[in-house]
This record gives sequence, C-alpha cells and structure tokens, in this order.
Amino acid sequence: MIYIKDLCQYLEEIAPLHLQESYDNAGLITGHPDWEVKAVLISLDATESVIDEAISLGANMVISHHPIVFRGLKSFTGNHYVERAIIKALKNDIALYAIHTNLDNVLINGVNQKIADKIVLQNCTILSPKMSNIPDIGAGIIGELAHPLPISDFLAHIKKNLQCHSIKYTSHLKRPVHKVAICGGTGAFLIPEAIRSGADVFITSDLKYHEFFEANEQIILMDIGHFESEQFTIELLFELISKKYRNFAAHCTKTNTNPVQYY
Repeated sequence: MIYIKDLCQYLEEIAPLHLQESYDNAGLITGHPDWEVKAVLISLDATESVIDEAISLGANMVISHHPIVFRGLKSFTGNHYVERAIIKALKNDIALYAIHTNLDNVLINGVNQKIADKIVLQNCTILSPKMSNIPDIGAGIIGELAHPLPISDFLAHIKKNLQCHSIKYTSHLKRPVHKVAICGGTGAFLIPEAIRSGADVFITSDLKYHEFFEANEQIILMDIGHFESEQFTIELLFELISKKYRNFAAHCTKTNTNPVQYY
C-alpha cells in the first residue's frame, strides 16, 4: 500500500522543495498525506478538465508541473478557473501536487535535461549554477550536438523533436549550431548567461519583443512556446513514477491544457 506522503517523499528526493523559487508553490496543495494512492494522473496543468479526467480514471491524485494555486484565494465562488479546479478536487477527494521550479533547478531527472535528451544534446551541465560548489543545481542547461548543424537543419530538428507549431527566432549567425542552451518555460533572465557560455542558440519561451534584441548578434534566441518547451515533463514524471511504483496505475493526461491556439 502506497500513501500520498510516500509518493511526495520520493518526488522530493528528486527535486527537494527548498530548491523552488520564492514565488513558487510546489508541493501538496490539496489532499491528506495519509490517503492511499489509488491511481495518479500526470499533467502540465491541474485544470478542471484534468481533474474531470482523473475522476473518470479513478485517480485520486493529480501531479502537475505548474501549481494551480500561485497566490492566496479569498473566495471560492467558482467564478475563476482556479477556484473551480480547487472546488472540484476537494469535493472529489483528489490530491493535487505540483513539482515546478524545484524540478527545473535539478540537472539529473530535471525538466531541462529531458528537453536536452529530446534534441540529443551531450555533455550537458547546468547553465547558471545556484552555488559554485554544487554544479548540478541551478537554472537552465547547456550541451552540445554531436555534429554541428546549419541553422536551417537545426530549426527543422527542433520543430520535429520538440513538436513545435512555430518557432520565433532572431537573425542567423554565420556559424553552424554546436553549443545549445535551454530553459524550459520563461527564460529571458538567462540570456546574458547563455551568451557568456558561448552557446550558439538559446531555446526558451515567453520572450518579449525587446528581449529578442538582447541577442545582440552574439547568439540566436528561439522562443518555442511555454507549453511546447515543458510538455515532456509529463513523460519524465510518468517514467520516474512508473519505475518506482507498481502498486498503482500512473496515467499521462490526454487533455491538452495549452491555452494558446495557433492558426
């Protein structure tokens, strides 16, 4: 018999809660640690539709990358999507657990390493370590392609392997792509570090118009979309949980929670 506290402890051995950023809300959001785990649904976002899916599967725990609650709620009237999700989870005894920036900030079994695996990078290290004496903890990742690629081939490689609908990027450099920096989710804060690292390309999301100018003809900045950059976190968590536990079923969500549509 596996309890929620057991699963939480395992996940927090991989990505300790103290590694989350100050603004974050990773950890157990609803549910009791002593509940038995019947089944788990893994998603990027814990929206109401995902909770409906969990109910249909008989899953009493949703593990998401993004916390459904980032700030204090003052009412539960159901007028906002966050309130509706929390109300439905509470009424149906579904535990909600988020593993967010703490999973971003680890190299081994982390969000960015999973992206690096998808695009076949080697010799990966943390792009911006939090502490000089702990090189495997920090923001972003940098690695190398086995063979340099022309930018046109690299763009095609990224679009295919990261399943992107579109890629926004800055002007080509006159050299092929060899060193690649990555930050799943919002990563503009790492542009200076990506340039200092000597990366040819920095892949991230949520770049604003003026932030693209920060490439400064020193690097190619690529914005592949927030959902697209982190979608493989679902696969990562499924693999980790399935290898550890055989006492309950783990499911990957079939609900597309990406709020951005493309035409």
